[in-house]
Amino acid sequence: MSAAILVATDRAADRRIRDSDLAMPKDDSLRPQTFDPGAGSGAARAATTDGAALPGGHSLRHLHPGNFALVMASGILSIGLQTLGHETLSGAMGAFAMAVWVLLLAASLLRLLRHPRAVRDDLLNPRMVFSFFTLVAATSIVGLLLHMHGQVVLAMACWVIAFTSWCLLLYLAFSVLTFLTHEHNVNIVHGGWLIAVVGTQSLVLLGARIAPDLGDYAMYMMVEVHMLWGLGLTFYGIFVTLFCYRIFFLTLKPQDISPLLWVIMGAAAISANAGTTLITEDARLPFLVAQRPFIDGVTLMVWAWATWWIPMLFIFGLWKHGVNRIPLQYEPVLWSFVFPLSMYAVASARLGLAAEFAPLHWISQLMIWVALAVWALVLAGLLRTRLATWVRVIRGR
Repeated sequence: MSAAILVATDRAADRRIRDSDLAMPKDDSLRPQTFDPGAGSGAARAATTDGAALPGGHSLRHLHPGNFALVMASGILSIGLQTLGHETLSGAMGAFAMAVWVLLLAASLLRLLRHPRAVRDDLLNPRMVFSFFTLVAATSIVGLLLHMHGQVVLAMACWVIAFTSWCLLLYLAFSVLTFLTHEHNVNIVHGGWLIAVVGTQSLVLLGARIAPDLGDYAMYMMVEVHMLWGLGLTFYGIFVTLFCYRIFFLTLKPQDISPLLWVIMGAAAISANAGTTLITEDARLPFLVAQRPFIDGVTLMVWAWATWWIPMLFIFGLWKHGVNRIPLQYEPVLWSFVFPLSMYAVASARLGLAAEFAPLHWISQLMIWVALAVWALVLAGLLRTRLATWVRVIRGR
């Protein structure tokens, strides 16, 4: 997998976006907006693409921060396969995830150096800033993979990078929403917001994993991850209330349905997974041990909430693509569909082990293969799109 595959912009996809009512103005934070769950996705960026410039700086300028969702999807699949005993396939997926993380991290740093204004514009865009939380989640998942292979120091470094990025992005994102958003109503809500919850709970997963390696400081980390888990649930409660109000009580168009809506389920699944981690790890302090009954109940509740959303989200997709006959085509935001499926499989497996309830293990066995099949289909769509782009570039020369 080359960096060009990850960086290049699909000219045909961009043309579809420009012709649709999902295209955003250049400064959409200063203009009235309509609800668009996919507005924060790579599919919704109204970028013009010059075929001659495709392999170069133009593509780098428009590199979407949400591309780290590919690392999230691949990495959590690797962890899920490892949990269920598929060592070889897990190793291959893990190596792929870490390689893509390195490529995207290098490309993002290069973009920051060569196109700082483009990065600044994304950071100050209310519909884009939450996409940067994919960096937090992807780095945490890479840390879990490294720890799984005995690289404890590198896993700790990943947690530090992820936590620092999370701190900076969290206050920036809410400042942007407060001071740069002129449409102060529920129409500004889109699916990318819940990636902040995913990033928060990913810190819990990695933090609890590295805590035993911190020696005397382990108790500090366990207090920290318990606080992060509660904070993530608070953010989820706020955001999902706005989502449900917008989806169920205001007008919803087929174009409003995006794979990013699956992050609603994915954020609940990773919250359940994080809760299970807190249950199974040594809390180290009596105060934290006393909270376990509460964590038990909330973890089961959010897992049930994630489960409820799966049929509902499939109904949304059927309404868009079946009833309204909108073609299903590859777009980068489809990786936001893969990650929730994989995370749900892992959460089910870990909750089943913690609760000693075998049916949850059966569910995870089914869902991990569903997630792997969807991952393969989305990757095939990506490769097909890139191949078509390269053919056009070559013929254009």
